Amino acid sequence: MATEDLEWERSKISSQDMNLLKKLGFAKKKDALRFPHEESYPSPPMEYRVSFVDHLIRGLSPPIHEFLRGLLFVYGLQLHQLTPNSILHVSIFITLCECFLGVQPNWALWKRIFCLRRNGSHGVAYNIGGVVICVRSDVDYFDVKFPDSVQGWRKKWLYVHEESSDSVEYNIAPFDGKTKILRRRSWDAEATEEEKLATEALMTRIRELQSTRGKELSGIQITAYFLRIRVQPLQARKNPLWTYAGDEDVERLSTDLPAKDLEKLIRRISKLNKKDTVPSSCKAKPFCSANPLPEGHLVLSSLPPLPEGGEVEERAVVTDDNQGTSRPESGVGGSQKSAASLEKENETEPFMKELIRFGTQFIGYRDYAAKLEEKLAEANKRADALAAELEQSETARLKAETDAAAVEDLQKRLDDAKNALSENITQHSAREEEILSRLESQSRRFVRRTNQEYELESPEGDQLLDALSLLEIHGDEARDGLSEAKIGLSRLFPYFFKKKEEPATFVALAKCFTSPEDLGLQLRQEGLKVGVEGTMALIAESQQHVDWSRVGNTGEIETKKWQSLIKAAKPSSKKILATLGYKPAPAPSSSKPEVK
Repeated sequence: MATEDLEWERSKISSQDMNLLKKLGFAKKKDALRFPHEESYPSPPMEYRVSFVDHLIRGLSPPIHEFLRGLLFVYGLQLHQLTPNSILHVSIFITLCECFLGVQPNWALWKRIFCLRRNGSHGVAYNIGGVVICVRSDVDYFDVKFPDSVQGWRKKWLYVHEESSDSVEYNIAPFDGKTKILRRRSWDAEATEEEKLATEALMTRIRELQSTRGKELSGIQITAYFLRIRVQPLQARKNPLWTYAGDEDVERLSTDLPAKDLEKLIRRISKLNKKDTVPSSCKAKPFCSANPLPEGHLVLSSLPPLPEGGEVEERAVVTDDNQGTSRPESGVGGSQKSAASLEKENETEPFMKELIRFGTQFIGYRDYAAKLEEKLAEANKRADALAAELEQSETARLKAETDAAAVEDLQKRLDDAKNALSENITQHSAREEEILSRLESQSRRFVRRTNQEYELESPEGDQLLDALSLLEIHGDEARDGLSEAKIGLSRLFPYFFKKKEEPATFVALAKCFTSPEDLGLQLRQEGLKVGVEGTMALIAESQQHVDWSRVGNTGEIETKKWQSLIKAAKPSSKKILATLGYKPAPAPSSSKPEVK
């Protein structure tokens, strides 16, 4: 029973697989991979194809190499129909050609080494991984040490981006999980005599690489080499591997893997056990920028054939395995008869041969026409959808053009507002600096005049606010001092200026006391005058005879006599002063009165 549809189930990619893909560099290019969500059957987005985690770790990476594109076309296969070991076969072959033979992947050489067979068991023909690439039984090729089976690989499917090629024929066909795998004549196609002659030197070189003593090359060495240099053989590249430039090579998908991770990966895709040693290098030196191709080296180029106005003969269907008429799979290795031998046997019956050929081509054309009709219907749907999107885009474009002037004006106004705001901020900052400078200057002037400096108990941390706080403290101190000074000067004013009215302002009041004359001397002289005149009045009141001429001659009185007279008159002087309203000084003055 063939179970193409029932083999698909929900993808189960683990976090370990995700981390491995990230280490290998698949997250480097955005949207190169997409992972399914809840779907149990693949439904890839446009320009994506279905592949597997085990394909990627064996050298596959989008965009896909043109040689693999050609193989899929010639063999009439989809990417999901190849097993992981088949993918590794192609990776090793491309690495062998580019790194050790110094040629592009060669189609003629490929046909000399490989053929295809169906993959199935117990009467079940698989669709996922339903085709196996195997080495022909009569060819001595590298022992790749494939694992007998890759466990659970069909459950780890995902989508890889398929970048369209300039040549439409090389584009991989869109995913179709229901398409049956049909065995084709191209699966067993052998190289022609001309192709064998052209590739004989390459086959000789392969035998030398296998058998040169001390420099034997193996399949596991080739596998370890392309995993180590981090260039995916099955990725479309601008440069072949023989130009590999080391750590700085532009084709590298990631940096070097840690030795432990590299060894674990090699053991995973091969059947090496823990006792087997993982090769750290190739015994045969690969071509690269440090080991360039010899001068005059001939670089052969041979890609799988493309259709010219229709399908190539190699893609003609031989049988449908599901109809029970296919050849035994056990003979694919080399015992099956090739297409060339079949034609030789039919030389005796040219008419039958021609009839079979036309019938085969008719079947191929019919299948091809059916596929073209499906693709045309799909293209028409896409064209209608694109037309609707174009109409919407045109409407949006017209609306955008209508609003363009308003948007431009708004943008201009926004720019003007930004510029004005910037200028305002600049002016504000300059003004703030100026204010701060003046406040600091005023604070220094106050300190110099009052010899008092203050500190804030809890500063705000803002220079302007702190300076204002200090200035307020200085201002309060100054105001209090001025108020006290005004009160004091107002009290003194009547004594110094008896006949003047007190000024209304403190400044005018203070100016009265800044006269160049000695106001204290004048006050003392007035006091002496009052004292002398009062004394003379008291003496006259006592009706005593006084020789006023002698009294005025104070120069004849000695100092000691002057002091004794004052001392004797002290008790009486207190009474006189009390009568006049004056309070006597605490200590008697021994100085002479000032006379001007």
